[in-house]
Amino acid sequence: MEGATFLWLIRHAPVDGVAGTIHASDAPADLRDLAQLEALRQLLPRNAASYASPARRTVETARVLGLEPALLPEFSEQEFGDWTGHKHDELAATGGEAYAQFWNDPARGRPPGGESFEDQIARVQLGLSRIGTGAATLVVHSGTIRAALCIALDLTPQAALRFVINPLSLTRIDRLASGWRVVSVNQPIS
Repeated sequence: MEGATFLWLIRHAPVDGVAGTIHASDAPADLRDLAQLEALRQLLPRNAASYASPARRTVETARVLGLEPALLPEFSEQEFGDWTGHKHDELAATGGEAYAQFWNDPARGRPPGGESFEDQIARVQLGLSRIGTGAATLVVHSGTIRAALCIALDLTPQAALRFVINPLSLTRIDRLASGWRVVSVNQPIS
């Protein structure tokens, strides 16, 4: 299809760190599941443009998949500001009213020094506009993929937060002249 963009969105490998933590951008990826990574690599288009968030875990995942991505900050995970590096359990116990209030409206809520999911959607939309026609592989974060689905399906931000996006899953969306098409969401690789 002339003028179409075909997107393979991959959530990075699991973070090699303490579970339940809001990880910083320098958190490494756990790349031990070589069989799953190879199976995923086999599903990717050959000679496609590739992009990634500048986070360490996305870049490491992309390189193991044989990609040398252009790094686009628009595809970064939602910025959690002062909460970055802390565990959710710790924040729930000591985060006070700000943490509880955030979870009352996580699409619009902003962590102290951070951004809302709505802010992330606007950022991702800008990043998607920078991708030309043809096939492209994006190694990004769960929030980035939810934001792309929000845009493609014209969902409310609150509705887009309902998607589960697992590590090393594949989501396929296409930008056609007539609008967006969703091919698959959170496809497991085994």
